[in-house]
Amino acid sequence: MSAEEQQEAPGPTPSEERTSILMEVSNEMVRLYKEQFGRGPTSARTYWAGADALVVLLEDTLTPAERNLARMGAHKQLRETRIFFQYATVREFCEPVERITGRKVRSFHSSIDTKVDGLSIETFVFYRDGEDGPSRSELVSGDEV
Repeated sequence: MSAEEQQEAPGPTPSEERTSILMEVSNEMVRLYKEQFGRGPTSARTYWAGADALVVLLEDTLTPAERNLARMGAHKQLRETRIFFQYATVREFCEPVERITGRKVRSFHSSIDTKVDGLSIETFVFYRDGEDGPSRSELVSGDEV
């Protein structure tokens, strides 16, 4: 393609940009899960939840050892351990989402349902247009976990 043709070629539509952001966030969450837990989910889907929040659904996130704990009925301990790890790595979860979206994460929420193969949900709430404040990753302290 010539330089002239490249200049005339339209950029991505707002819808395409939003879809690309969703795919990038999903891929980043899979990478983080592999890095943090030793195995990634079998499926990751990211959705906009209004204009100011992203929700990431991650299927089948339990490791073999965690599956054994679930079979033993240790769901409370398993949830507490997983949530402990999630909040110990708030920075690692929020920073890539901020980089990809270009928006500051105001609040981060993480959950897991251990009775359905470790379906996990990561939620990132952004500041509204015109609002500003600290990134959630800047608010990490020793009392986080």
